[in-house]
Amino acid sequence: MEKLALSMIGIQKSFPGVQALAGVDFNLRKGEVHALLGINGAGKSTLIKILSGIYSKDAGEIYIHGRLVEIDEPLEAKSLGIATVYQDPQVIPSFVGYENIFLGAEAEGNSVFSIINRKNLKERAQRLLEKFPFNVDLTKPVLELETIEKEAIAVLRALSQENTSILVLDEPTSILAYEEIRILREQIQVLKERGISIIYITHRLNEIFDIADRFTVLRDGKNVGTYAVDETLIDTNKIAELMLGEKLSQMYPQRDSTSEEEILRTENLSLVDHFENVNLSVHKGEILGIFGLVGSGFDELCKSLYGINTPESGHIFIKGKEVNQESVSDAEQNGIFLIPGDRRIEGQISEENICFNTTLSNLGKIATKLGLIKLRKERKDTNRMIDLLGISTPSATQKVALLSGGNQQKVVIGKGLYAKRDIYIFEEPTIGVDVGAKSGIYKLIRELSKEKAVIVASSDCEEIFSICDHAVVLHKGQVVLDKPINETRLDEMLLYGLTGGIDAKK
Repeated sequence: MEKLALSMIGIQKSFPGVQALAGVDFNLRKGEVHALLGINGAGKSTLIKILSGIYSKDAGEIYIHGRLVEIDEPLEAKSLGIATVYQDPQVIPSFVGYENIFLGAEAEGNSVFSIINRKNLKERAQRLLEKFPFNVDLTKPVLELETIEKEAIAVLRALSQENTSILVLDEPTSILAYEEIRILREQIQVLKERGISIIYITHRLNEIFDIADRFTVLRDGKNVGTYAVDETLIDTNKIAELMLGEKLSQMYPQRDSTSEEEILRTENLSLVDHFENVNLSVHKGEILGIFGLVGSGFDELCKSLYGINTPESGHIFIKGKEVNQESVSDAEQNGIFLIPGDRRIEGQISEENICFNTTLSNLGKIATKLGLIKLRKERKDTNRMIDLLGISTPSATQKVALLSGGNQQKVVIGKGLYAKRDIYIFEEPTIGVDVGAKSGIYKLIRELSKEKAVIVASSDCEEIFSICDHAVVLHKGQVVLDKPINETRLDEMLLYGLTGGIDAKK
């Protein structure tokens, strides 16, 4: 045990009616990146919360650098050198970088009259950067920083405690683009060289081969195996099978033949500083994919099609007829619905229940003439949607915030289906969703496309290549590739998305 930074042995944890962890073993070597994998509900979050002192274990032992310890609250975890960076970096946008790093530890002393010495904070921040040389300007307000820089600040805040030796990174790449992920890999390498041991939680299975040394898979609250990433026969399919407990069925559904009926067409659609002269054509029975990196303009394009942004020029046609699209109300009357990329901010009301969120898109269907909600019909319709989408929940009255990421995404999709539109736009449909939920969402999208026109916009190139029938690639607001999927390749799409196709044209 002396060679291990962390050893968790026989960890058990139960909640009312649920055995969350059933004797889990997990260990972490010094200077190692150890990926912790599993579908939502497998026990990853519970195990990490026990290590972080948020939950108390029911049974088992925890050793830190060979010493048996008890962790009953976050301050105890902190004193033992354990720090956690959660999926969405919690920063104050108006504060500069170094102010966010030392948030709560700005003043010298514990008195209410203690003075904040900003010069001292800057010097402390500079010493931290010398030890962990991340490329970030800590004197800028966070609102002016790129996403990867915000992630770096969250990591530096965790490392600002001098005794930090174990770092937990929870879905650090879920909101990052390809280039930012490359930068994060370099930052992780720096941490390893400084002797920091890292627990790395992710749903992106392909990235563990570039980042992790070993991985452990949890399923149903149990450890089903720990493996070195370079072991023979270990690939993403094998890992997915370990997570699901069964042979991986086809992740991406079979493509169907498309019809000649054009549902949506845009001509030279432009929004200054975001995209220019975008021409799209979507047919019934078809999934049109839009691939682009963060900043390519695909987010603004999706919002323009839904009436959130008003294009400066261009035309939108639905079933051959030109339509006005100056508001969300216009878009909905024209039969368009957007499932947004940021489900927590734009797609759901987390503190409300599934019933409220599902039926919100079509209240007229469950309201009386006086505007009162028919609660029985609301519940009945919601339960039907829960069954259709396979949402895992104790009841239709469960708060959405208490569901897993995959089930939250299904609720947002359910809201869209309940709206009964002709054109559906899915933006980043599986971000932060585990492999099992992804497969289910892809099948839902394919089934929906049989009767509706569907657009899927994503920064995940493989997702677009594998699920869509036709691909459009955006680079800096320009359409740089427009081909049927069977006439392009994954590497070609990625190259155009990264460079605009400059290298490909040489």
